[in-house]
Formats: sequence, C-alpha cells, structure tokens
Amino acid sequence: METTGQRSRFWRRAGSRARRLRLRTRIILSFVLTTLLLSALLSVTVFALTRQNLLNGRENDALATVGFNASVINRRLSPDIESEALQNLVSTLATPEGSRPVLRVGGDWFQPSFEFEQGDIDERLRRTVESGKPARMRYRVRDKPFLVIGIPIPGHNASYYEATPLDEIEDTLGSLGLILASGGGGVTLASAAVGFWASRRLLRPLVDIGEAAQSIARGDLSTRLEPGAARELVTLTDSFNDMVGALQHRIAQDERFASEVSHELRSPLMTLSASVEVMNTRRAELPERARTALDLLTEDVNRFEHLVEDLLEISRFDVGTAELDLDVFNLLEFVENAVSATSPVAIPISCEPAVARVRVRADKRRLVQVIDNLLSNAQKYAGGATGIFLYHHSMGIGPKGIEIAVEDAGPGVAADEREHIFDRFSRGRQAVERGTTTGVGLGLALVAEHVGLHQGRVWCEDRLDRLPGIRFVVHLPIAVS
Repeated sequence: METTGQRSRFWRRAGSRARRLRLRTRIILSFVLTTLLLSALLSVTVFALTRQNLLNGRENDALATVGFNASVINRRLSPDIESEALQNLVSTLATPEGSRPVLRVGGDWFQPSFEFEQGDIDERLRRTVESGKPARMRYRVRDKPFLVIGIPIPGHNASYYEATPLDEIEDTLGSLGLILASGGGGVTLASAAVGFWASRRLLRPLVDIGEAAQSIARGDLSTRLEPGAARELVTLTDSFNDMVGALQHRIAQDERFASEVSHELRSPLMTLSASVEVMNTRRAELPERARTALDLLTEDVNRFEHLVEDLLEISRFDVGTAELDLDVFNLLEFVENAVSATSPVAIPISCEPAVARVRVRADKRRLVQVIDNLLSNAQKYAGGATGIFLYHHSMGIGPKGIEIAVEDAGPGVAADEREHIFDRFSRGRQAVERGTTTGVGLGLALVAEHVGLHQGRVWCEDRLDRLPGIRFVVHLPIAVS
C-alpha cells in the first residue's frame, strides 16, 4: 500500500525532473499545450454544435412528416377497413427518402419494408406510445442509427411509428471530426515550429550570456557581449561587459601586486639568506640556545625562499609570460637523473620496454620541478614515494601520450578532495589533521600549471594494487619517437 511518504517522494522527484527541463523546451511545450488545448476546445465546441444542429433539423423535419402521416391514417381508419387496404395505406404514405413507416392496429402490424419491422421498435418507446403519449428515441438497429418517432392514434387502438435513418448525419459528423482532428494536429505542429523559432529568438541573448560566462570561467577575461538589437537588453549587456571589465582590471591589479611583491621580496630575502649562511659558518662558536634559534631561522628562511620562488612562478602563469623552452631527450634517462638530483633516497623506477627508448619534446626545467614537487609532496605527507612508473597511454578516452605515475604508501587523499588538491594553498584535511605545516599548498598547483602548459593533465587516484596510499598521474601528449 502506498504511504504518504512515498507519494511525497514521487512528487518531489517529478518536480525535480520538471525543473531540469531546458527553458527552451518549456517554452515550446507551453506553445504546444496552449494551442492543443485551444484547438481541442474549439473542435469539441464546433463538433457538438454541428451535431446538435443537424440532429435538431432532422428531428423537426421528421416530427412534421410523422404528424402529417398520423393525421392521414387517423382520417382513413375505420372499423371495417381491411388488412390489404391498411398495407396499401402505409405503402402510399408520403415519407422522406429512406424513412420506414410502421403501423399497429390492434394486434396487427403493417410495414412496407423488412429493413425496419415491429420487432425493431424499442420496448420502452412502444410502452410510452401505447400509453397514449407521443415519443421519440435515437438508437441503433442492426448497426445503423435511426431516429424512431411514435404517435398514438386514439379511438382506433392504433399507433404509428416512423424510423428515419441517421447514417448520413453520422458520416457527416465522422468526416467533420476527422477534419477537426487533422486541423488541430496541423495547428499544433505549426505552434511547435513557432514556439521553437520564438524560443530560439528570445533565448539567444541568454545563450550568448551563458557562453560568455563559460568562456570567462575558463579564464578568457577578454570576452565581451555584442550589443543586441533589442533595446531592453542594452542595460544587461552593458552591465555584464562593465562587470567583466572590472573583474579583469581587479585580477590584473592583484597579479601585478603579487608579482611586484615577490620581486621586491627577493632582494631582502637574498640578504637574509646570505646573513644566515654567514652565521652558519660560525655555528660552532655559538651557545646551544643560539644554535637552536639559528636552526629554526634557517629552516624558516629556506621555506620563505621556496615560497617566494613559487609565487614568482605562479605570477608568470597569471600574467601570461610563462613559456616553454623545448628540448628533445630520452624520457627514462631524464626521470632517473631528475630523481637522483631531487630525492635524498633511491626510488624504484618501473618503465615499459617501449617507453625506455622514447624521446620526448618538453621543457626540462618545468618537468624537473613537476617530479620534484610530486616527490616532495609524498615526502611531506606520506613518508616518501614508493615507486615511479613510466608507460604509454594508448587506450581508452583521451589523447595518446606518455604517463608518469608517482605512488606512495601514505594515508591517501579523500575522494572529495582529489580535484581541489591542485588548487593554490590547498593542503587537504590529512595534512592539517597530522599537523604537517612545512608546505604552503603551492607545490601541486605548480605541477598542474606546468603540466597544463605542456597541454597535458594531472590527477590523483587509488593505487592499482589497492594497497594504502595514493597515485599521482601526469599525462603528457608529447611523445616524439
């Protein structure tokens, strides 16, 4: 048995599906349903009025004829009239074409045609007429429609019936119904076409705004809307363009500010680094507490130096000055050298035989930073990388190329953070919960920027062997041979 909660969920799902319908579809449906409702109402009204008029006209003509014939019979009836004379009387009555007269005198019945006989007279109609009241009734006899009118003839124990066929009216109404249905269908299709044209014309500005918003979301802040012909949309277009212009100006200011601040920080940072280095050369002469303070200062200066370098690199991407310095080199040898130069411990490298001979065209400095940042990320948050894998990507969806995967055995990355972990200054819940604060959240963001500059992409996923940890995959569509 359906409960109230089930009905409520059903209507909520139905409402959600209705809200998901496209605006253009809803406009077209509104045109179609309105036209369909109006055409159906008009068709039903026309059909009903036409039917009523045709039947009323036929009934009025039939009543006049039946009344006249009944008066003729009443005048000619006599107690001594013979059956043959009655049969001739019924046959000579002036009836419309197709009408069937039937006469009852006492217990005898007289009719000139067997297409309609006394047995075809409805019992209810017969009882009403024989009770002394004239009556009429429409019903079907052997699949043919008839209007049957009965009039009592008082003083002679007689009654006269006349059956008028209605098949001609039925055919006319059938043809009319077909015409109305066809016309309604044609009008509905025409309204759908008009609705499609109108929705396309009305929603074109909204589509343009949506496409412009998507373009801006992808980073193209030069996007602007063209002024439309409709005066009502001029204010909207101008406001949108002004908003994008203000956003572009603000972002440009922020980018210049970050770049200038980073540049300005380099000079005092270099001085500070040099001073710390000088102090480290005299470290043995310092007391224990001063050495501890010097170690903390050295660590923070190194961290600050890395932060400034990362900010400078990020600012180059923001202002659009980042360019590739391409070289052709063997990928396996390059990765081995990059790992030995950036990692203090040996990390096993697994390479497909075909990839071992592959030469690629890429920016060495940027790829070294990609590998260094991935290894540093694994060291900070997962106890170090457990393996590096090089292989071809030649199956499935996406462009063919080379993939570099770095695996670790750490706590992994939550599924809801795997896309946001490449955002700037994002370090994830795991790092915060473990109290790991040595990173600032720019390493993986720079990885995404460097890989994107090579027209590649980077993502993280579960390890293929299903063991604890995470797997960062860099896809580079840059294979040469």
